[in-house]
This record gives sequence, C-alpha cells and structure tokens, in this order.
Amino acid sequence: MLIREASFLTSNTQVAACPAPDRPEYAFIGRSNVGKSSLINMLTGRNGLAKTSSTPGKTQVINHFNINDEWYLVDLPGYGYAKVSKSARADWGKMINAYLMRRENLTCVCVLLDSRHEPQSADLAFMEKLGEDGIPFVMLFTKTDKQSSTQTKTLLTNYLAKMSETWDELPRYFVTSAETGLGRDEVLDFIAEVNRQAAAEAAGA
Repeated sequence: MLIREASFLTSNTQVAACPAPDRPEYAFIGRSNVGKSSLINMLTGRNGLAKTSSTPGKTQVINHFNINDEWYLVDLPGYGYAKVSKSARADWGKMINAYLMRRENLTCVCVLLDSRHEPQSADLAFMEKLGEDGIPFVMLFTKTDKQSSTQTKTLLTNYLAKMSETWDELPRYFVTSAETGLGRDEVLDFIAEVNRQAAAEAAGA
C-alpha cells in the first residue's frame, strides 16, 4: 500500500463525537511506552504525525487520522502504567471500552507488544477481552531493533507458546521496528487486504 495522504483529523473523548463511520477503521493500542506513536509515524511515513514522548501516558484521547481518504487510523490511549491518577486511568478505561464496543466501523485492533519482554498480564488480559467480545485484532511486536534477531525469535516463540495455552487459534502477528522500518510493508499489505475484502463484501451485499 502506498500512503499518499496521512493527516490528523480530530481528537475526542466520546465515541459519539468521532468521525462518521463511513470507512474501515484500525485502532492502535498497547501498554504505555510501547512505542505506539513512533510505529504509527513509521507506518504512515510521516514523522511527527503522532506525537511521541518519553513520558508514558502521552495519549489521553481518541485520535483519528485520515489515510488516503480511504480508511481511518486511530491512536488510542495506552493501558497499564502511566504517571496519572487512578481516576484518570479509570476514565481512560471507560473511554477505550466504550470505543471498542460501540464503534461500528472498527475493522481491526492492532495490539502493540514490546518484543523485549515476556508476556505481560495486562496484555494477555486485554487480548482475551477482545476475543471474548468478538473484536478482531492482530499483534504487532515492537522495538525489535533494541535486541538481536535471536533474542527476538526466542521471546516470540515463548510468547506464542504462552498464548497457545488459552487460544485455540493464534491471532495473526507482525514483527516491527519503528527505527528500521521492519514490518511496514507487511502491516500495510494486511490493511489493504482487509480493506479489499470489506469492499467486496459491501459490493455483494
């Protein structure tokens, strides 16, 4: 997929205020400081499109980006540790849950996972909730440039083995790096493929 247009559209805290659900939507989410903004910038080829920060919890609203006037990319607040109050984290949780459950054009959730860490309970619980709610998702392993390919392969094998304990069929996954561009073509090709399927289904309806 060639990214011709990638621009910020709007920020909201209420699902009802989000853009019209007239095109496929892909939401990016992960634990705080997983490298979400950097990955979004790498995928879109637009440095600074999503605001990056060394401080966890930078994203506090639902950010919509227009991609090629064909689909929406959504930057969601992270979950897990962030230097904010418990009440603020609770509010984020309610906002994220409302978005995931009520956003009718949500096509796929991209769950970002730090490739350097063993499976984290917060990530596993979040993905299990997506599965229980029937929300399609894929896993994007980030920051692979921070370690050797052998280390990444070992951790990935362990991660998938852990997932296999509770999942009959493993979710699709991608190995990425915002620094080197690893995984960019694969992720964008996946999105293009899903968009084509959605268009074909809509045409046949």
